Amino acid sequence: MTNATIVVAAFACVLTASVSAQTGAAIARGQEVFAHYCAPCHGEGRGDDGAPLLPGTHALTLKYRGEKPGLLEERTDLPAELIKAFVRNGVASMPPFRKTEVTDEDLDAIAAYLADAAPRRAR
Repeated sequence: MTNATIVVAAFACVLTASVSAQTGAAIARGQEVFAHYCAPCHGEGRGDDGAPLLPGTHALTLKYRGEKPGLLEERTDLPAELIKAFVRNGVASMPPFRKTEVTDEDLDAIAAYLADAAPRRAR
């Protein structure tokens, strides 16, 4: 192995570790933001009214009729841009959220969290 190869390999390892740390931080932040803004309607558990599911999870369960999970944390088809579109514009009974309420960076973090959560939950 040449010195150049060793340097390139070391740089690649450092870069990968840095990206992994950033991704891990985004996932952790996304989990916090999801728990605060999203989970009260789109999380697991019963509704305050005794309904078997929270309102957002219930609405999506009815909408997709088993074709997709109603629970967002089980979805694998939610890229950041789609999440931003729904959050910024609202849909059905879901209100829109302004950038002063949920930042674009928070929405990117939510997308990172959801992309990580679905495969973990499937195990």
